[in-house]
Amino acid sequence: MNPDLGRLHPYPFERLAALLDGVQPGALAPISLSIGEPKHAAPAFVLEELRRHGAGYSQYPKTQGSAELREAIAAWLTARFGLSAGSLTAAAHVLPVNGSREALFAFTQAAIDRSRHAAPLVAMPNPFYQIYEGAALLAGASPLFLPERAERPGIPDFAAVAEADWARCQMLVVCSPGNPTGAVLDLEDWGTIFALADRHDLVVVSDECYSELYPDEDAPPVGVLEACRHHGRQGFERCMAFHSLSKRSSLPGMRSGSVAGDAALIRSFLLYRTYHGSAMPPPHQAASTLAWRDEQHVRENRALYRAKFAAVLAELDGCLEVSAPAGGFYLWPRTPCDEREFARELYRRCNVLVLPGSFLSRPTAHGDPGARRVRMALVAGPEECIEAARRIRGFVATL
Repeated sequence: MNPDLGRLHPYPFERLAALLDGVQPGALAPISLSIGEPKHAAPAFVLEELRRHGAGYSQYPKTQGSAELREAIAAWLTARFGLSAGSLTAAAHVLPVNGSREALFAFTQAAIDRSRHAAPLVAMPNPFYQIYEGAALLAGASPLFLPERAERPGIPDFAAVAEADWARCQMLVVCSPGNPTGAVLDLEDWGTIFALADRHDLVVVSDECYSELYPDEDAPPVGVLEACRHHGRQGFERCMAFHSLSKRSSLPGMRSGSVAGDAALIRSFLLYRTYHGSAMPPPHQAASTLAWRDEQHVRENRALYRAKFAAVLAELDGCLEVSAPAGGFYLWPRTPCDEREFARELYRRCNVLVLPGSFLSRPTAHGDPGARRVRMALVAGPEECIEAARRIRGFVATL
């Protein structure tokens, strides 16, 4: 077997299971805030389209996806990020994928050039989505964890990285809005990223799977494609944007997303995927086409999250050090004690699951940004989320 499998760390939920092993929660009904799995109802029109195209399961799908799906994705990206008409085309700049997780992993395998550096690096945020790390390790690279900026938690401090380390980097991964922090990169941050990419020949991987969950309808988060337009990168050079219907449309089980950006990178990734065998089933392509074309269900989805955040934050006010995120569906509060002890005791006393922040981070010379924090995913219904917040408030009062 690939010896790099031995470099992988246990997944956060394995570590949570080990932490809670032997702990017996009380009689209260269980509430999980640990896993970022959307629980809102899937759009009925998408499910109907799946049923309508059920005969498509008897056909092999095209790796490149249908022209209709690629055109729907390209049209959505153009409208959402204010791109010039025709600058991003369905034929050259877009690929449908089976969710952003699969694509992030696969793209890293295709992009790392082991002959270019003896010990290549992939720069990534810290805390982070563990797929970034695992993909880098299995591609023969090592992760370079970027420290947070002291004045902007969740935003990487690119200037804190030595030039010698940047010289070994082949890929820079960013997540905006961030998981778990909810922090959002601005246009100035993107200018810094593009300068680093050009100076060190980096591929920029932008994980934007939470980009459609944000509090202000008039201020959606900036994405890499929009930043390319702003900074004059008309061909999206070195840049790839990863999007998903899982969070946007509450369709995590359909495994549908998109990759868009630099046409040369898209061509190479399509070649990889042709051999990888990761084409999307035809019924999923048809249903995804409708989902990308509709914004009403996305606005309704955002409204549900907005209401939950308002209610939960009101309940936690003065109880924990926590604030509303700029995007996404996580809270990232500081804890009054060790985050693992907090999670274990909260489960034992209140039957509420949260994820210790250190399970989503790595300690470095700059410290551990996940220490004394937990991640709370507000994915359940409003009643459950509010009840969880009430239990947490009562629990914290006893510490």
